[in-house]
Amino acid sequence: MPMKHKFEMEYLINASLKVLFTRLSTPSGLSEWFADDVNLENNILTFFWEKSQQQAEILFIKDNKAVRLKWLDDEDPKTYFEFRLNREELTGDVSLTITDFARKDEIEDARELWDTQINQLKTLLGS
Repeated sequence: MPMKHKFEMEYLINASLKVLFTRLSTPSGLSEWFADDVNLENNILTFFWEKSQQQAEILFIKDNKAVRLKWLDDEDPKTYFEFRLNREELTGDVSLTITDFARKDEIEDARELWDTQINQLKTLLGS
């Protein structure tokens, strides 16, 4: 099994921490930008897209700070993806840091996919 590498991306988002956190941590919020539909049952989120679905376990949630999820079909025990929020004290700017894992030859594609998803989220938030 090819090794996956951790990578991070940071985005400035013009929204309150609370509003943004809801979009990252609830089925209804995630279904607005991340997937066509999202269900939650027993700490497992099921994401639905046109012809596929994927499940992720919620590893932890820290209110208005972070959400860490793990795809159930990922065989690598060390991988996860995480949304981490930070508010710059001086400017009040809110940044979203995404941590994810991908094989070396797939990192660029994964970055492009996150860029697309986050652009959808920014549009939704009017950011």
